[in-house]
Amino acid sequence: MSDHGATGTKRNPPEGALRRPRIGLDLHVVDGIYQGSRTHCLELFSRVIEITPECDFVLFLDQPSTLLQFSASFSRANVRIVRLPHAPAIWRLLRQLPQLARKERLDLLHTQYIAPPSSPCPTAVTVHDILFESHPQYFGKLFRARSRLLVRHSVHRSAEVFTVSDFSRNQIAATYAVSLDRIHTIFNGVDQTRFFPGQQGSEMVRAAGLEPGNYFLTVGRLEPRKNHAGLLRAWATLPAPRPRLIIAGERHFGYDEALLLREKLGLTEEVTLLDRVSDELLPGIFRNAKAFVYCSWGEGFGMPVLEAMASGVPVISSANTALREVCGEAGLLVDPADIGAIRDAITAVDFQSDLRDRLIRRGLERIQSYTWMRAAETVRQVYLGYFGT
Repeated sequence: MSDHGATGTKRNPPEGALRRPRIGLDLHVVDGIYQGSRTHCLELFSRVIEITPECDFVLFLDQPSTLLQFSASFSRANVRIVRLPHAPAIWRLLRQLPQLARKERLDLLHTQYIAPPSSPCPTAVTVHDILFESHPQYFGKLFRARSRLLVRHSVHRSAEVFTVSDFSRNQIAATYAVSLDRIHTIFNGVDQTRFFPGQQGSEMVRAAGLEPGNYFLTVGRLEPRKNHAGLLRAWATLPAPRPRLIIAGERHFGYDEALLLREKLGLTEEVTLLDRVSDELLPGIFRNAKAFVYCSWGEGFGMPVLEAMASGVPVISSANTALREVCGEAGLLVDPADIGAIRDAITAVDFQSDLRDRLIRRGLERIQSYTWMRAAETVRQVYLGYFGT
């Protein structure tokens, strides 16, 4: 793996003597549901702030306490937190962020997915994926139309563009006809102080009604793109007694499909849904699983795969989009449309200890290439290169 375009595009320093660059970070996703972009912002920017004392950061979100509880970096001297009241996206993009950028005299505003169409300062944007272009069937019509217009516009007009995988980088460049050199890949990482092998947290796991080491796990929002339906259909073809499957993820749009299918297939005893998993419980649920299964139809990265590998758990994953890139040789890859292949992979991991051991070893080796500090260093280089410092 390699970092791309880490030097940024140089510009003149901000107007006014030796004023320090002021970078605004739109962190409204931290206020939302547990998902990859939320973890990305918390893990990445806590480190960017720590290693970039040359710049001042103004953070925008509705609930600052989340940041302060997560990391002491968000209370450093070069940080100012400004409340951004929760509002519809159109209001945030057209009014709130432009007004705050002007008021806070920002030199750069860094947002996720979409930058304000009109901004008083230059913008940077992180586009985690454009699956609404390649997999439109998993997104609503309004979301698709808005994203196709505004994400394209953001990519073309932003001073700096980031994404989280080479798959997404190539897809953005080809779809929006921009040079690869304009897009910086900042691979997601995994916090190995939270996700590590062993049995720690087994008491919490038991308290949640699970038997450590005796369940399969999948983690992800309940929505059609995650393909819980395919996983459930594969589960129903396993011979009795079936292993237990834990689905951990908040209910999103279309979640009723999976719930109804679980009942229809007679899997209510074997398949458990945990739609509220705390930050404290999640690592324990990972490391005490027998194996992790991720049959998504498409991902811009696939962070739960890394978290499972770091937890010393063998991984079964879809062989598509960025998942193939992230897993490499460390996961047992399957076609998410092939119910039989999913079933066979589950059976193999369930009964073949040598296969489990091999996947665990490869996974622990694989995660060493994905660290949040590496991503933070790339962002730091881009910021400083942009300001010519």
